[in-house]
Amino acid sequence: MSDFSTLLNSYADLVVKVGVHIQPGQSLIVQAPLETAEFTRLVVAKAYEAGAKYVQVDWDGEAITRIRYEKAADDSFDYYPKWHADMLERFAEEGGALLHIKVPDPMLLKGIDGSKVSRAVKAAAIARQGFQQYTRNNRITWSLIKAPTRAWADKVFADLPEEERVQAMWDAVFQMNRVTDGEDAVAAWQDHIAHLKERQNAMNAKRYKSLHYRAPGTDLKVGLPEGHLWLGGGDYNEAGVYFVANMPTEEIYSMPLRTAVNGTVTSTMPLNLNGRLVEGIRLTFKDGKVVSYEASSGEEHLASLLETDEGASYLGEIALVPHDSPISRMNRIFYNTGIDENASCHFALGSAYPVNIEGGAALSKEELLSRGANVSLTHVDFMVGSAELDIDGELEDGSIEPVFRQGNWV
Repeated sequence: MSDFSTLLNSYADLVVKVGVHIQPGQSLIVQAPLETAEFTRLVVAKAYEAGAKYVQVDWDGEAITRIRYEKAADDSFDYYPKWHADMLERFAEEGGALLHIKVPDPMLLKGIDGSKVSRAVKAAAIARQGFQQYTRNNRITWSLIKAPTRAWADKVFADLPEEERVQAMWDAVFQMNRVTDGEDAVAAWQDHIAHLKERQNAMNAKRYKSLHYRAPGTDLKVGLPEGHLWLGGGDYNEAGVYFVANMPTEEIYSMPLRTAVNGTVTSTMPLNLNGRLVEGIRLTFKDGKVVSYEASSGEEHLASLLETDEGASYLGEIALVPHDSPISRMNRIFYNTGIDENASCHFALGSAYPVNIEGGAALSKEELLSRGANVSLTHVDFMVGSAELDIDGELEDGSIEPVFRQGNWV
């Protein structure tokens, strides 16, 4: 049986070789919570062993983030340093890679004025639009991964004794990333990616005009644009290097036709929206736009999201995940979208990924809109899958066939 250090080493190896897939001579930025210092140091070592030229670690302290919202002057929340946005763009221009250990505390900003958070998130999105073009078009390698923090573990494993929670979270992270005793995690991921590619190719061959979702609280028809592409597993950057942007990942995803979403959809999991929980989301769409909304808790945060800009009220992503996925079988809500979205079919409000339409990476915002893709400063996933979800696909000739039944692929 492998000990913890062996599994940790295997996981660090995986995120460097498969996630960001570091190339000799490449620079790397690692964005990491302070609590993950031990694992982050291991990742840095692995990156240099893989030939990285330089590794920059940007530490994130959630307590410091909260202090800003508690103590900063009001005009702080409309500000994002241009020098930092410029640095990221320059880094991307030089072909650097980005690794983000993304594990926000779901209760971090409880009690904080939601308008401050929304303004700060919007200011950052505006300032970083240039850099976002590199990631949303997969021009550089980037990867979002997970590592336990005390606050996150306390929320997810509140049913366990306090001293067992962080280790339980590590066990879960290893499991969902196929890091297991005596197995080659890199090889396991290669097999997993190949399976997702089979699903992706099958959906691309269908060329569905629309998908119709039905479940308790959900009756939604989603049109798909001409030339849409399903992707899954990972993708190639503009230099031809294959990387995996989300670890774990169980989805294949595409883009909806911006003006062809009609009906009502109800979420099936809580949403951790920038450190604020939103639960029981219910959205009604007409001709693509949200025309009414509600939430059982955190509705004010949902309202702020929808007010980000015009595109925030339209869908930008449609993703299919079987209910019997490995993460779903763990039967636990992780309050982390990067994990929960891989246990459930989901949509995203906001910007589409240009790579989800033929030739999209080379298109301007205006051209993307004309092709039916949504454009926005934001991109927020919310989960809608369950064991009660059925999905039908409409083919080009108008005939209908089942795609999902009781939450799983037909």
